[in-house]
Amino acid sequence: MNPEQQKAVLTIALLAAFADGANDEREREEIRRLAESLGAAPGAPDVAGLYRDVLLKRAGLQEAAAALAEPGHRQLAYEMAVCVCDADGRATEAERGFLAGLARALGLDAGVTAPLDRQGEAMAELAEAAAPAAAAGPVVAATPNVPEAELDRSILNYAILNGALELLPQSWASMAIIPLQMKMVYRIGKAHGYELDQGHIRELLATLGVGLTSQYLEQFGRKLLGGLLGKAAGGLGRQIGRAATGMAFSFATTYALGHVAKRYYAGGRQMDGALLKETFRNLFEPAKRMQAEYLPQIRQQADSLDMAKVMSLVRGQ
Repeated sequence: MNPEQQKAVLTIALLAAFADGANDEREREEIRRLAESLGAAPGAPDVAGLYRDVLLKRAGLQEAAAALAEPGHRQLAYEMAVCVCDADGRATEAERGFLAGLARALGLDAGVTAPLDRQGEAMAELAEAAAPAAAAGPVVAATPNVPEAELDRSILNYAILNGALELLPQSWASMAIIPLQMKMVYRIGKAHGYELDQGHIRELLATLGVGLTSQYLEQFGRKLLGGLLGKAAGGLGRQIGRAATGMAFSFATTYALGHVAKRYYAGGRQMDGALLKETFRNLFEPAKRMQAEYLPQIRQQADSLDMAKVMSLVRGQ
């Protein structure tokens, strides 16, 4: 995929991110930050410029779709848009309207789009399975009811698993990272006596700067610009170097998130937003360096993953 085609797919992904108009200021700021980060890669299109064009409505769906002549690229663009719309839960009516318009612009019929829509819905259900719909509130004191070493081991295992998902070329792989993070936070809260709902967990992630839509966009953008999307799984060994940045990002985000959550709930949820964000930043960079130590385990996990196994891991108790 050449830079013009990458630009077109990224434009469509950004349009999808703002399709329902529901992103709050924190999410917009995270999308702006990742646009600047992705655009800094050698040979990458001006993603920050694309972001501004989308916000100012200077980027059009028809023009972006017209730049994608190959059927495979058009299908990829639609698939990515579905994933972006479903990253923060089931697509809204506005998002479904956007996807219908995108399908027309790309010239894709229902035979192509319907399976992708179903896949997106299935992955969106994972986030709902990660935590209950309503909170019961704190049920015991904040003292953990499992050994701290066990919590630490669980956080590391989630980080390794999400690093492994970043190595896979399928779009559903990156979509699974967010519900797994939500499940991790839910379990950490429960270990400290809190029954957390989805709303609370999403708010915690947003406070830390780990928004659902922006995080998926970052994972997708790194794969797209790294040329990893759609590659055969058999080439995993050759992909490791090109996927290293994204893998380190997902590993470190998950690891830092888990340890911030552990401190937050152990302290009775007394940390304010500024302290939560500072603690996350202080944990994130060391975790990125730490990822190299666990590369063999990450690769081993990646070799064993398929969609059914990932969905089972999220839904399991």
